[in-house]
Amino acid sequence: MRIAPGNLPIPQTAYEAKAIAFCREWLSGQSVFTLHTSGSTGTPKPITLSRRQMRSSAVLTGHTFGLVPGDRALVCLHVDYIAGVMMLVRGLELGLVMTVVEPSSNPLRTLDPGTEPVDFAAFVPLQMHTMLDHPVHSLPILNRMKAILVGGAAVDRTLADRLQTISAPVFSTYGMTETVSHIAVRRINGPDRTDVFEALKGVEIGVDARNCLFIKAAASDFETIQTNDVVELIDSFHFRLLGRADSTINSGGVKIQPERVEDVIAELLAKEGVTPRFFVAGMPDERLGQQVVLFLEGTEWPESRHAAIKEAVQLSIGPYAVPRKTVQVPVFPETPTGKIDRKAIVWAHP
Repeated sequence: MRIAPGNLPIPQTAYEAKAIAFCREWLSGQSVFTLHTSGSTGTPKPITLSRRQMRSSAVLTGHTFGLVPGDRALVCLHVDYIAGVMMLVRGLELGLVMTVVEPSSNPLRTLDPGTEPVDFAAFVPLQMHTMLDHPVHSLPILNRMKAILVGGAAVDRTLADRLQTISAPVFSTYGMTETVSHIAVRRINGPDRTDVFEALKGVEIGVDARNCLFIKAAASDFETIQTNDVVELIDSFHFRLLGRADSTINSGGVKIQPERVEDVIAELLAKEGVTPRFFVAGMPDERLGQQVVLFLEGTEWPESRHAAIKEAVQLSIGPYAVPRKTVQVPVFPETPTGKIDRKAIVWAHP
């Protein structure tokens, strides 16, 4: 479905009807909107956002990535959630020509590289992986973009390496429903790639006593949003994301950030050329309080790989961070926005 400035088409599917319904509400001047969080870090909950907040965020995105009226945007994230809704708001506020497609693992599948160019799009990591599995079709579309955003979940080492085949600038985004989508970005491909996030213009950041990030911006209506994300604050504009405070594992009195363990494992798997889905979490242990557990999707890994992982984690982080147990799950359940539902998996395997 194509939405051009000043022209709302007649929807042909139930999903297109949802997108058009939101566009009509926005164009009517509606001042308050209720969205739901994704549920990836807790129970999904309704969040009320003002038109002023959403417009501020859209304008800031336009300035950050040099978007101008007439640019073409691909809307392929679900419009029931903030990422998809904000793509619609950006299109309406910035005068973009939007192509709206129902979310799928490969949103470029139906686009013609020659006749349907795209200047701006946002994807989740799963979509990036799938598109890069079909480079002959996908790369001609991706390489013409002004900016490609990847959010909704962490960009692991395997995906970061694959993104180097894209010549257009690709950015990892940091944000949440409460901050009206992203408030910081980092370049993840090309010679300027970095692991440091830069806050967008006008966004104030800082940390609390736990070193968890707090945010204040026009998109938050200038209210301070306190997160549970542990960061290394480099200065008043830059930070390195370390993990979540509520995922920290306390094993024998030693605090372990599971994201660090996952990075070590991902690096080892990348050298093997394999891309299975996995994650690390803490589970109760009578002696240690919590033990580090590796959850993996699909078939069991060879013992040699487990041995290599234990050695790599011990050398990089220390003995307490070594996974003491492995839980195999045939297929990881996902949240409505396509993230691995870690909490559901852990609860199902006590």
